[in-house]
Amino acid sequence: MYRRESRARRRRRKSRLPLYAFLLAVLSFVLAFTFPPEEKTAPPVRTAAVKPIAAISAPEPVLPAEPEAPDKNQWNLILANPWNPLSEDYAFTQKALPNGLVVDERCYPDLQAMMDACRASGLSPVICSAYRSYEKQEELFRRKVDKLTARGYSAGDAQTEAAREVALPGTSEHQTGLAVDIVDLDNQNLDESQEDTAVQKWLMEHSWEYGFILRYPSGTSDLTGIIYEPWHYRYVGREAAQAIHDQGVCLEEYLAA
Repeated sequence: MYRRESRARRRRRKSRLPLYAFLLAVLSFVLAFTFPPEEKTAPPVRTAAVKPIAAISAPEPVLPAEPEAPDKNQWNLILANPWNPLSEDYAFTQKALPNGLVVDERCYPDLQAMMDACRASGLSPVICSAYRSYEKQEELFRRKVDKLTARGYSAGDAQTEAAREVALPGTSEHQTGLAVDIVDLDNQNLDESQEDTAVQKWLMEHSWEYGFILRYPSGTSDLTGIIYEPWHYRYVGREAAQAIHDQGVCLEEYLAA
């Protein structure tokens, strides 16, 4: 009797299972539309605040400084040439050299230093001309004119040609006391052969270090009014001499800057 009831009960339970499953499915369907599942979102990512990059300006280009215009009123930069005669009252304090010639005493220390350095290099420089008075320059000019006239030049042509080699009185640098003619002891000719002497090679390389320049360089006759003279040195001061040397110009070009 007991087994029959148990089996009957089991049969009834089994018969209800499909119904339960159906009701459960319906309930799940209803709940799915009534309460949709929450969407999962990724947590916010914290990032460091990015500061704007400041504009980087390029540095201003460093341009080479333009050389200052020379002070033409300085005593050591006085210009004497065919277009710029010296004033009639031009004067300076004289300083005698060991050989009796005279220069402006203001250039004497640098002149002596240059000559000493040249001799220390085993060379034999000789100062053969320095200051000349107006009268002395006039004498030299007239002598040159006479030589050219004797060679067949007309009076006018002789004076023009003479002025290219011997400055007209009043326009000579030798009258400033700042110019010297230096030759090699072994060659005392005032001609272009001087440039090949050891003394001139040394002076052309080092004279600017002592404030002197080769006053009438080759190829500048149209500017200076005087022929190439590889023996004529002019004191302009150490600062100006270095500038003239570095720029590769003659005194007229330097003063015109």
